[in-house]
Amino acid sequence: MEYRVPGQCPVCGKELIVTKLSCQQCHTRIEGEFNPCEFCHLSKDELHFLKVFIQSQGNIKEMEKELGISYPTVKGKLKHLVETLDRYEKKAYNQEEVLNQLEAGLITAEEATKQLRKCHE
Repeated sequence: MEYRVPGQCPVCGKELIVTKLSCQQCHTRIEGEFNPCEFCHLSKDELHFLKVFIQSQGNIKEMEKELGISYPTVKGKLKHLVETLDRYEKKAYNQEEVLNQLEAGLITAEEATKQLRKCHE
């Protein structure tokens, strides 16, 4: 049975990171801190909606039939999905920008830590 990588901590609700990867073939193991892909944090329902969207090639009438929901509901879910993905992209961009500023000496490690914590709120 395959399990989906959880995106949020079951205790505090904050975003989880991947810390270990392994190859089933050669048993190579890699440890570190890896950010999940932008789709990994989507819920099971959001991923299903996205799959139906792709399969229907964005045809909302087909999505209505497949999902058994109304046109306004499809549009609302699509808007929510876009907003969710935008938030993730902005957070990833903000983290990269903070690290670039730190590396360039434009901010201190303390300031970078504060800004990175804000990225995860």
